[in-house]
Order: sequence, then structure tokens, then C-alpha cells
Amino acid sequence: MANDLKARDFLSIHDFTPEAIEQILDTAAMLKLRQKAGLTDQPLRGKTLGMIFQKSSTRTRISFEVAMWQLGGYALYLSANDLQLKRGETIADTARVLSRYLDGIMIRTYSHEEVVELARHAEIPVINGLTDLLHPCQAMADLMTIAEKRGRLAGLRLAYVGDGNNMAHSLMFGGAKTGMHVVVATPRSYPPDPGIVEAARSDARATGATIEVVEDPGAAVKGADVVYTDVWASMGQESQAEEKRKALQSYQVNSKLMALTKAEAIFLHCLPAHRGEEVTDEVMDGPHSAVWDQAENRLHVQKAILALVL
Repeated sequence: MANDLKARDFLSIHDFTPEAIEQILDTAAMLKLRQKAGLTDQPLRGKTLGMIFQKSSTRTRISFEVAMWQLGGYALYLSANDLQLKRGETIADTARVLSRYLDGIMIRTYSHEEVVELARHAEIPVINGLTDLLHPCQAMADLMTIAEKRGRLAGLRLAYVGDGNNMAHSLMFGGAKTGMHVVVATPRSYPPDPGIVEAARSDARATGATIEVVEDPGAAVKGADVVYTDVWASMGQESQAEEKRKALQSYQVNSKLMALTKAEAIFLHCLPAHRGEEVTDEVMDGPHSAVWDQAENRLHVQKAILALVL
């Protein structure tokens, strides 16, 4: 198995070259094919991954835990209540201690700065399982799903419709690294982070990709190969839910919006979905939807990341 990424942190797609992203995707595809054929790969036998969760999870916990088991390793679940962080132990000290016990750390939390600090002080690889700024593992699974469904990534048009959140950010980075044209449609009150947009545009210049931010969802999805949305109020933003619902009502992905896309366009959602808000049942369960393949691919792409960095 290729090992060019050994001991690297996986905090943001922006940190990696297009070739490294391709390597992860190729490894994920190979591992998926081998698993479907009933073959076993256990390159992480005897290795342990600590999984820190300060946000609850369905897909992230299960996919990482199963990924480690299938690769021959062991995943240790650590909730916020299991650690001393709530009692004042610093992130730096936590990183130093965990580095003596574990072979890698996956963290799902609120502050991206905390993840950066954890990685700075850890002597073992740190994987970003989600922060309020970025969700890179999900975006990698999205790229894998698009490549499976459309046969390529470069030159495709991906339209993201909704809140300018961590998912929008990571999709811009993913598209920029793989030559996709990403159009993000958000209301003026909830745009993506301008620093992320500029960094993605810088990445895009090397691959021929384009990054665009617009307000009109119809203009964004016109002729799109992929349409993507996410919940309007992310975890931790419950106090803003009603305000966001009002601002984003016209950004719902429904059959009328999907009719503006290419006939063979696919629909993606990182889940959980709030049916009837950001997406309708007819789209989630319709012929364009690839959300269940997308959810499965979290397992395969995270197996690839773990196998390559640990």
C-alpha cells in the first residue's frame, strides 16, 4: 500500500496536494473493491485510534470505529466527559499524554483552533472528524461518490445550496484540488468564510477549477452535475434555527430546483437531513439521490486516510 502520507495530520483538504488527494481516493476505491470481494486488509493490526467527541455523532463514530476494526486496529471512544478537558487540563497537555498511549487521534469538536492546537502538540497524527469551520473527511467521501457516479471529477459542476458552513468550505477545497467547478449559493446573511473562499480560489488556479459564490440558487444549479445541501442550522446553532429557517426558505432543494440541473445530475447531503426544510422527500428518495452511497463511502475513505497516515 502506498505510504507517502505516513504520519501526516489530516485537518484540511487545503493542506494536501492534488496528487495526495488522488492517492487517498484511489486507496479508498481499492479498499472498497477488496472488501466487496470478501478480501481482508489489516495494515493497522496492533494500532489504536483515540476518538474524541465533543459533538454527538452517528456516521463519524460508527464509520471510524468500523474502519479501525476492519483494518485490524482498535478504536477508543472518548466523550468530553471521559477526558479532563472540562476540568481545566489544556489541549496541549492532553495531546502530550495521548501521544504516549495512542497511534492516532480523531477529534470531532466545535472550535477548529482547538484541533490545530491538538495537532501542534501531538506526536501522532490527528484527523479532523469535524469542526465548525471544516468537515474534510465528509468532503473526501463526497468526492469519492461523485467519481463513482460520474466517472470523473475534473470539469464537473458542483452546486452547493444553503448555509455557508463547514460543508461548503470543505467542498470548495475538495473541488479546487480536483479540478471541479464549485458554485456556492447562500443568502447574503450567511455566506461562506471569505478567507476560505480566497484560499480555495488560490488552490483552484493550479487545477483549472473555479470557485464562485452567488445568492441565486437557481443560477447555481443550472446545468449542475452535482447538487449538494446541508442542514440550515448546524449543531451548536440551535438558537439561530428559526432565524436561519426564514433566511434560507428559498434555498430548499426540491424537484423544481433539480429540474434546472443536468438530467443525470446527482443529489448529495452529508446527513442528518431535516426533510421538508433544506430538502424534500421527493429529492432525498428520488432517482437523483446518492446519499446512501455517500454515507457508506465515509467508511471507505476514512479507512484510506487511516491506513495511509497511521
